[in-house]
Amino acid sequence: MQELVILAPAKINLTLDVKGKRPDGYHELETIMHQISLADVVRLRRRPKGIKVVTDSSLIPVDENNLAWRAAAEFFDVIGNRGGASIYIEKRIPVGAGLAGGSTDAAAVIKGLNTMYECNLEKNEMLEIGARIGSDVPFCIQGGTVLARGRGEQMTPLHLARPLSLVLVYPGFSVSTREVYQGLADREILVRPDNRGVGEGLERGQLELVCRGMANVLETVTIDWHPEIADIKQRMMGTGAVKALMSGSGPTVFGVFRSQEAAVQTCDIIRNHYQEVFTALSWRG
Repeated sequence: MQELVILAPAKINLTLDVKGKRPDGYHELETIMHQISLADVVRLRRRPKGIKVVTDSSLIPVDENNLAWRAAAEFFDVIGNRGGASIYIEKRIPVGAGLAGGSTDAAAVIKGLNTMYECNLEKNEMLEIGARIGSDVPFCIQGGTVLARGRGEQMTPLHLARPLSLVLVYPGFSVSTREVYQGLADREILVRPDNRGVGEGLERGQLELVCRGMANVLETVTIDWHPEIADIKQRMMGTGAVKALMSGSGPTVFGVFRSQEAAVQTCDIIRNHYQEVFTALSWRG
């Protein structure tokens, strides 16, 4: 196979809890990660040697600082440097939105090169490659919906009885994940997610149970620095969302709706107020 096109779906956190700090300096997480239909397009083409990255966005690097470039380098290192790749990334996921855009591109490269070069690496082998690149890459390789623990590498797949209908708002600025986690250190966490309840709700298709248990312990930190995140949540709830939540460390906010029609209506209402507004569904692969 000389060429391959693969979709790279974005990720949101339906829940996010921080259990403490690990000896290695990272935080112990418990989070439900969920892939959605908003996706980059990654085109791979064989080349005799070397790695070349091209993208339609001026906001991301095209050298070894690009996670997709690093994913290809790690992949070829594992298989014994038997070739190269040209990688073209069409960015549909906003850059800096906290939706794992770089990680999902890296995951797409690992999976795509495995197919294109007919290496037949097992999923666990690809997960190991992904873990060398970034904390979100293993999930983006795993896909679907999972309850993740540790740094995100301990994953339990969750069944999804029906897709979620979503609206996402990216307010047009980025936040530092490191600084958000540091800002949590001196705060008392008053509201934590009910991961078991959310998992059961997803598996039963009970939207109210899902939304009742959703929470993100990082929200208060990021909202203190960027109050507009709270405004986005309030606007979503006022236009029909069952629940609105910041994803990860921010800044993107997503709303959960009873139907795709309701999501589209809200998207049309609020589109002019924010830089980028999207509708999305749960990713079905």
